[in-house]
Amino acid sequence: MTNYRQEIEKLTTELKSKDTWQAINPESVARMRLQNQFKTGLDIAKYTAAIMRKDMEAYDADPSKYTQSLGCWHGFIGQQKMISIKKHFENTDRRYLYLSGWMVAALRSEFGPLPDQSMHEKTSVASLINELYTFLRQADARELGGLFRELDAAREAGDEVKESEVQAQIDGYVTHVVPIIADIDAGFGNAEATYLMAKQMIEAGACCIQIENQVSDEKQCGHQDGKVTVPHEDFLAKINAVRYAFMELGVEDGVIVARTDSLGAGLTKQIAVTKEPGDLGDQYNSFLDCDEVSESELGNGDVVIKQNGKLVRPKRLPSNLYQFKQGTGEARCVLDCITSLQNGADLIWIETEKPHIGQIGGMVNEIRKAVPNAKLVYNNSPSFNWTLNFRQQIFDAMVEEGQDVSAYDRDRLMSVEYDGTELAQVADERIRTFQADAAKDAGIFHHLITLPTYHTAALSTDNLAKEYFGDQGMLGYVLNVQREEIRQGIACVKHQNMAGSDMGDDHKEYFAGEAALKAAGKDNTMNQFANIA
Repeated sequence: MTNYRQEIEKLTTELKSKDTWQAINPESVARMRLQNQFKTGLDIAKYTAAIMRKDMEAYDADPSKYTQSLGCWHGFIGQQKMISIKKHFENTDRRYLYLSGWMVAALRSEFGPLPDQSMHEKTSVASLINELYTFLRQADARELGGLFRELDAAREAGDEVKESEVQAQIDGYVTHVVPIIADIDAGFGNAEATYLMAKQMIEAGACCIQIENQVSDEKQCGHQDGKVTVPHEDFLAKINAVRYAFMELGVEDGVIVARTDSLGAGLTKQIAVTKEPGDLGDQYNSFLDCDEVSESELGNGDVVIKQNGKLVRPKRLPSNLYQFKQGTGEARCVLDCITSLQNGADLIWIETEKPHIGQIGGMVNEIRKAVPNAKLVYNNSPSFNWTLNFRQQIFDAMVEEGQDVSAYDRDRLMSVEYDGTELAQVADERIRTFQADAAKDAGIFHHLITLPTYHTAALSTDNLAKEYFGDQGMLGYVLNVQREEIRQGIACVKHQNMAGSDMGDDHKEYFAGEAALKAAGKDNTMNQFANIA
């Protein structure tokens, strides 16, 4: 951030040359400039891309320096998350935002709630990126506005020590603007459609775009059945399209996350083009479930390919899709990841069916034989039953070690009756350390939860509705919401301030001086919260 005093001095010189601008206060202009240091989405994309690249290098040197994010479906949610992070940790280091295509479909589509099948409007993703950064920039402006008022109060009181202290906070200000990993699903069409959408997302501020290898018009949520993948060449064309978009817009260090759904996808829509044995298309086709046939066994319309000198018939379903051999998912994931990293992707994402460090680490070890610095983005998904999964993992480990597990029923380990047991405590500790352990042992650079704020909104609303519309009445809100906001120092308890009322007053004073009609006065009910947050 520009030094505050230097900016004032520069503006003072500029304004002296403007005869008719003498009513403009250089310090007021300096304040507004500092409150809006990011003028465009491209400014943000370039700034945050540099942060991600630096964080990736730090992780390569020390796996304990992994990064994290939470999925946010509205600008206000993202804003409150970053305000909370700054309040509790004083900085935003290695903490990002995640934009989930699932939540865009479920909460942001003009069609209403939709499943995660890329049926929402293409422009809604870039719109949410823009909204998130609008709210983060407003969080900067609000917080800096508070510092400017503290500065004025210190000057008025003649407190030079306090003035110097506040001045230092302004000059060393930490922005709420952080990288967003943004989900482009399967690209919403062909490579040209992917390029156009990527451009719009980058122009809105995205420094990192995540794309998956499913068929665009057959796309499914990664944790549902019916997923269909595409041959590598098709997917690489879309990775290239995203890279072209970054480079065209001058974000040369933009980050691409290549996601593979092959672990849970048993189908493909296409047989890959292959020119010689062992090429990429041939490797893709080698996973197809095929029967060796002779020419006399061919039926009408059968599709056959030549593999290892033999004529084989891929198994084709009534849907006209081809199926892969059972048990090839992990091998396909490894090939997908190596291919993507060797052809323009920066990070990989393996969508798994459970959070198991051994499984993830095994695949990463294979990938790193070809790409030694391979790093993962991993979905700590709410689609996993974390409690049951980890209790079962501990149960299985106990069996393997010959321990007595007669007190437990493996299929019922989610039951509340086990909550206080030693097994449950060990499982909870493994959940607590999962991110750090997986960063060290499974190459996970970035941990995210895709849909957490979808669930927190539902949970908190359920609790409020139960109390407010029940016997607690107004106390249901006061006791469990407002009083907790006050006790925990949640800045949003002063909702007028959070929405920008004080900033509006500042601007009115800049523009109209003593004639300004300001909202902040003795009759403003927000004064009841004057000494809070």
